[in-house]
Amino acid sequence: MNRRDTMLLLLALPAAPPSAFAQQPSRKLPRIGWLVPGTQASQQVSLDQYRDGMRELGYVEGRTVETEYVYAEGPSDRLPALAAELVAHKVDVIVTVGTAGCVAAQQATKTIPIVFAANSDPVSTGLVASLARPGGNITGLSQMASDLSAKRVDLLHALLPGASRMAALWDASNPGMALRVRETQLAAEHAKIAFFDAGARDLEGLEVSFAELLKQRPDALLVTAEPFTIRHRDRIVEFAMRSRIPAMYEESRFVEAGGLMSYGPSIRDMFRRAATYVDKILKGAKPSELPVEQPTKLELVINLKTAQALGIAIPPEVLLRADKVLPVATATR
Repeated sequence: MNRRDTMLLLLALPAAPPSAFAQQPSRKLPRIGWLVPGTQASQQVSLDQYRDGMRELGYVEGRTVETEYVYAEGPSDRLPALAAELVAHKVDVIVTVGTAGCVAAQQATKTIPIVFAANSDPVSTGLVASLARPGGNITGLSQMASDLSAKRVDLLHALLPGASRMAALWDASNPGMALRVRETQLAAEHAKIAFFDAGARDLEGLEVSFAELLKQRPDALLVTAEPFTIRHRDRIVEFAMRSRIPAMYEESRFVEAGGLMSYGPSIRDMFRRAATYVDKILKGAKPSELPVEQPTKLELVINLKTAQALGIAIPPEVLLRADKVLPVATATR
């Protein structure tokens, strides 16, 4: 066929509508909104665990899923506006952590699914109806376990058998922590240990709590893990060391920063597990029908360098229970 015949054939073909040659719209990627209390730096390691969990499930940011991160960068009173921003951007799922983040997200939307990567007490704070059947548009992972507070007190008692006074340092503005501190108080009183509440609501209040702790001189200190205390982790760890108060922390990042010991759920593991909730919701599951998961991985972490600096000999039975021990030569501050 010569060129003239080819042109005649093409002219004879029916004209195709312009839309047939237009670029087809790409398939809409799922859009996740991450509402992060605190600073980017304080949550970076945990967020990396979440991203690892998403990758394991086949999600790659920028390719198969879009993720928008918004950070409170300090005061929790910024969270409601940030949650409203994610709602305005029409994300498919909101992921957050902590009671303040969950409350802000839940007040911003009653329809967009919400997943909490870690929450202190979602039932008592009214975030969910029950662990088995959350109801509403929110579910996720709880840090609460029935005997965690008692086990922390037992570990402190095993480490310091002569202790007769202990205190709890926590964010008193966080309603999700109230039950945990109350359980700690009951466990301490059951062990015949006097209890002192050193709750603080802001940085100024934290300094007041420090002064009161120096006055009260407890034999041991429990520090909760939440956005406020994590944001001021180095300040709290440095105070405990300078004041020579043995401290039990709820999360291992405090020990890695120079704290004495921690016992509790692996927050990094919980952030990774949060990805499974996001995956199920993106595939059609309803948050109201996804049970809240309680801690399954608990870890005891001990910093031997800090113990040595405080003049504390860790009993062999406590060392044997440890999941991770930071040795004297390499323990970090």
